[in-house]
Amino acid sequence: MNVVEDYTGHVEPGGDAARRVLDALTITKLSVGPMDNNAYLLVCRRQNEALLIDAAADPERISDLVGHGPDRPALRTIVTTHQHADHWQALGAVAGAYGANTAAHPLDASVLPVPPDFLVEHGDTLTVGDCTLEVIHLRGHTPGSIALLYRDADGSTHLFTGDSLFPGGVGKTATPADFESLIGDVESRVFDRLPDETWFYPGHGDDSTLGAERPKLAEWRQRGW
Repeated sequence: MNVVEDYTGHVEPGGDAARRVLDALTITKLSVGPMDNNAYLLVCRRQNEALLIDAAADPERISDLVGHGPDRPALRTIVTTHQHADHWQALGAVAGAYGANTAAHPLDASVLPVPPDFLVEHGDTLTVGDCTLEVIHLRGHTPGSIALLYRDADGSTHLFTGDSLFPGGVGKTATPADFESLIGDVESRVFDRLPDETWFYPGHGDDSTLGAERPKLAEWRQRGW
């Protein structure tokens, strides 16, 4: 698989992967499946251990992303951000191939094809090598939707939001109450806590920063989606 090192946050469906190199971690983004799902491979540079966010589809392409040589990272954990089927079509195949542990929030766990090895709640942490990810529960797109927050040694902040936050709005919700729950969590648990420089990585499409989206929060709340 070709991996582009000039990371912009955009990848093409069926195209190249794109890698971002931080002080302690690399982040490689790949679009998989017919719904342009993003899969993110996080690798601790010191320990060469990996964590995958959303084994959404195309297990062969995800395996190519991990690599096949003796220096490939050890895939230890697969995190599913929420229960919707387009985010876990390759979960069983990839977890089985690598013997990786799986993790999800308990409110979404029962729907997944592989029972999670770890159930994670708001405020819990997951590790990939020497690096730590904080679990943020964002209620509304699904009951158990989670985001993962990473703070790198270089001072930068990175947030993997699943389908709870996109450039231009929060994720789809089924009822006004679900929307109020999600926009409230996104405001209080994300925008109120994290700086504008925070780069976020959604479950579909391009990345953005909190600073680029913050001025639109009132508009999102007013329109109701």
